[in-house]
Amino acid sequence: MMPTLTPLAMVLALIASALASVAGGKVLGNELAAMMGGFYGPLAGVAGIVIGIIVLAIIG
Repeated sequence: MMPTLTPLAMVLALIASALASVAGGKVLGNELAAMMGGFYGPLAGVAGIVIGIIVLAIIG
């Protein structure tokens, strides 16, 4: 029996992965973050997370 992905689990996954994306951007260094902009890392991370959660909800 496959576990279902509840709305609460989706929200928690979104929050946890968004925080991980922001923390990962800080590890790369200030120079690279200044070049690329602080917004691009979390933006791409959140978009990927949302798509991943939707795909998991469809196939799960």
